[in-house]
Amino acid sequence: MDELELLLDLHRGASRQGPGGDSEVEKAIGLAGIDRDASLKIADIGCGTGASTLTLARLLNAKIFAVDFLQDFLDALAGRAQSGGVAEKITPICASMEQLPFEDEEFDVIWSEGAIYNMGFAKGVADWNRYLKPGGLLVASEITWLTNSRPSKLHHHWNNEYPEIGAASAKIKVLEDSGYTPIGYFVLPEQCWLDNYYEPMRRSFDAFLTRNENSEEARAIVEAERREIELYEKYKAYFSYGMYIAKKRSE
Repeated sequence: MDELELLLDLHRGASRQGPGGDSEVEKAIGLAGIDRDASLKIADIGCGTGASTLTLARLLNAKIFAVDFLQDFLDALAGRAQSGGVAEKITPICASMEQLPFEDEEFDVIWSEGAIYNMGFAKGVADWNRYLKPGGLLVASEITWLTNSRPSKLHHHWNNEYPEIGAASAKIKVLEDSGYTPIGYFVLPEQCWLDNYYEPMRRSFDAFLTRNENSEEARAIVEAERREIELYEKYKAYFSYGMYIAKKRSE
């Protein structure tokens, strides 16, 4: 297996491919002022196996287009949607977030959790603006510094991994410069990282290594994930995901 296939094998059975939580989805819905009874059209971009997609489908009267470039994740989402009784609300679409098969001003809401970094926050919010109706809502989580200063080891790690990491004030300015009015922001709490994402992943390591015959490549994946977990546990006071909520300006 190559690295992508190994990462897919590790993560396809998980409910989440990044930090998040059902209560945080509900909090974002409230801050966005979304009417739960209104008929909505939503794009969930970078949906993975659909943790947020399924929560949105349960809470809202919406038709949700769930986008991911990995068909295996979408297959897992479809199975979970069927089991959860919300399959009729969800349309899985295998596509790149940089080449979306949508029309201009098609959606009431664009939702994206833990995924926009793949194309960069600034490019993502600018490119996706066209798909929102005037007054439509963007809800996206993005890795964010929580403090003005931080240990050099952490600073260098994230600047190498994702140079666009920044403080919330910088992200809000990007939104303002890209045709949005920011209307809400909050930080994902610790349980979104540890209880909902890292601990389930950590419990899956042994089975993952067994499936892949304890290969050198599989061990390298596990060690990289362990280092990421340790980095968060040590430095969680300095960074998290921020949930950004903004409205497309009507001009």
